[in-house]
Amino acid sequence: MKSKFSPYVPRLATLKAKRKLSDFVTLFEFAQDNGKPLAHRPGQFIQLSIFGVGEAPFSITSPPISDHHHFEIAVRKIGTVTTALHNLNVGAKVGVRGPYGSYFPMHRFVGQDVLFVAGGLGFIPLRSLLNYMLRHRDEYGKIMVLVGTRNPKERIFIDQLEEMSKRKDVEVLETVDVPDDTWKGNVGVITTLFPKIKIDAENTYVAMVGPPIMYKFVIAECKKLGIDERRIFVSLERRMKCGLGKCGHCQINGLSCCVDGPVFCYTDIASLQEAI
Repeated sequence: MKSKFSPYVPRLATLKAKRKLSDFVTLFEFAQDNGKPLAHRPGQFIQLSIFGVGEAPFSITSPPISDHHHFEIAVRKIGTVTTALHNLNVGAKVGVRGPYGSYFPMHRFVGQDVLFVAGGLGFIPLRSLLNYMLRHRDEYGKIMVLVGTRNPKERIFIDQLEEMSKRKDVEVLETVDVPDDTWKGNVGVITTLFPKIKIDAENTYVAMVGPPIMYKFVIAECKKLGIDERRIFVSLERRMKCGLGKCGHCQINGLSCCVDGPVFCYTDIASLQEAI
């Protein structure tokens, strides 16, 4: 029996809270008006509509919680839809479609070490997986988090990173490309953090999100450490558009990122020149 609900019709959601993360990035918390959880998995995305303005895809940054119908997205103010989103007041209504796309294979990570590599705003989608694993900490091995940012002012989720750095069961390393007078940490691109970590290559999975130019260099570092390509997962979430594989905006050869991805095992896209 076919569903009576069209995938093209958004569901209503209400803005419950918003919090500034940096000069241009804000964290938004929404709740679906139907009272149901979003039922997403880490790495997936939604299509969010600002009525009278337009629709755009956004990665989900909150972990899946079955008994909680609130969810979070973190958005940079950069275009028409994102500017309108930033201008919304708490209590405003939006439209939501999804969640869409593939996700990080949490079942494979159970009992394994996991290396997170986040470049720029890549921490936004990775935070969903990371927070899920922290909620179920005893199910996973060593957790290592590498974060690279252009400059200190563009760092996001600073409070969470600082809190995690104090934990004994999580290793957090940060770097910035261009420091300022306040920065006392590592300086350089994110690959400069790799010599500082120790891993068990045979038992380590990699979850990676960042600008496309970052991937080939980080993947090369992973290979140097002896990590099998089948254990490397990347997200091409920046290519998202319609969410249903209809517009062709995110097509790579025979793949549609919004349907076949955005999360891919590296071996599935390694031979596709347009992918990485």
